[in-house]
Amino acid sequence: MSAIPPPSRAHLPLGRGSRRVRLLALGLAVACSVGVATPSLAAAPVLGSAVGTAPAAGDPGKAKKQVDKEIESLKEELEDTSASLKNAYLALRRTQAALPGAQAALDKATAAVSRADAYNDEMAVRLEVARANEARAVDELAATRAQLAETRTRVARFAAQLYQDQGMGQLSVALSATTPDDFANRIAMNDTVMDVQNQSLTRLATARAAATAQEAHIKALKVQVQAAKKQAEAALARAQKARAAAAAAKARLDALAAQQTAQSKALEAQKKAEKTKLDAAQKEQARLQRVLVARARAAKLAAARRAAWLRKHHKPVPPPISSSGGYLSRPSEGWISSEFGMRYHPILHYWRLHAGRDFAANCGTPIRAAASGHIISRGWGGGYGNRIMIDHGIVRGVDLVTTYNHMERYAVRGGNVSRGQVIGYVGTTGSSTGCHLHFETYEDGIPRDPRRWL
Repeated sequence: MSAIPPPSRAHLPLGRGSRRVRLLALGLAVACSVGVATPSLAAAPVLGSAVGTAPAAGDPGKAKKQVDKEIESLKEELEDTSASLKNAYLALRRTQAALPGAQAALDKATAAVSRADAYNDEMAVRLEVARANEARAVDELAATRAQLAETRTRVARFAAQLYQDQGMGQLSVALSATTPDDFANRIAMNDTVMDVQNQSLTRLATARAAATAQEAHIKALKVQVQAAKKQAEAALARAQKARAAAAAAKARLDALAAQQTAQSKALEAQKKAEKTKLDAAQKEQARLQRVLVARARAAKLAAARRAAWLRKHHKPVPPPISSSGGYLSRPSEGWISSEFGMRYHPILHYWRLHAGRDFAANCGTPIRAAASGHIISRGWGGGYGNRIMIDHGIVRGVDLVTTYNHMERYAVRGGNVSRGQVIGYVGTTGSSTGCHLHFETYEDGIPRDPRRWL
């Protein structure tokens, strides 16, 4: 659990934060080191979070992987943020990560529509050309057949005439001539008639061959027309499919854009709610700090008075508790998920102190008193969730208090506890998004790094 530090670093933070992250800039690191930690909740672009880098331009797939990696990191960074704020933020980041891919899909689909339309137009032209060629070939065949019919009629006439004029050979012509001139004329006329007859027969054979070739050509053209028709139908189907894909891609992009708008509004509402919680938490932690500081002052004053009374009555004064090693025992099992130190909130954009050490363990794992002492507080601690505070007395010259936060349930009611005694169980109550123990140590009411004592 983490909290917004006030101008003075002597305060009681609200709870647990997440693991240490790299500082955004050297100036911020210096500001943090000297205790300048004023919160800033001004609206800032969500895509430029403190724990991530700008997505790679021109590569939606790579950008999404980068955001997915950032989200995994944020899950740990936001462990002590309210679950509603964390979920709203991560939902928006996922939507923003999906937008470039959706835009790329739309661009690809639009390009596919253009190619499909061009191909469809080309196939339509090919089909028209094939049909025109077929129609022209049919017309040419009709003309050839008409010529063939005419030639056949002419040849038939010649045949009929020859039949009527039987014996009209050169010898018959010569015998029937009355003069040499008549003979010559009859011979010339006979040759002419035979030439015309031979030409008609030749044209008849040529027309027949042409008709046969044209019929074969028309059959081939019909095959081409059918092939062109199938290609045109396939091209049309492809264009329609491409348009449907483009429409679906645009619908997805529009839906993501609308979703992003709604999620942005939801995130802003959650940020305001979180800010309200943090303001209340700061007031509570200021009150608790005053209580702990007063208790520590009273405890030291009482110890001093007792020592003075013992010396006055010549009685031995107990030596102060001291230890060169770790005075506190490990309070729970689990691995250390976050250490004591300053943290930058990637959503609310402010620095705050993570005032304890986090032990990541399954909910229900026993929590033990780190040392013998007296329970001074047991109950709900706001962002801390279920909390127990134990005063261990004056140790190494300071009043030492330990706190155990986000408990699932308690194992003790109050009073004195001994080192290692089970006082509760790991949970995720309060401002927490995962099972863990947030363990804090206070010296005279001031939060200090637990590693000094463990």
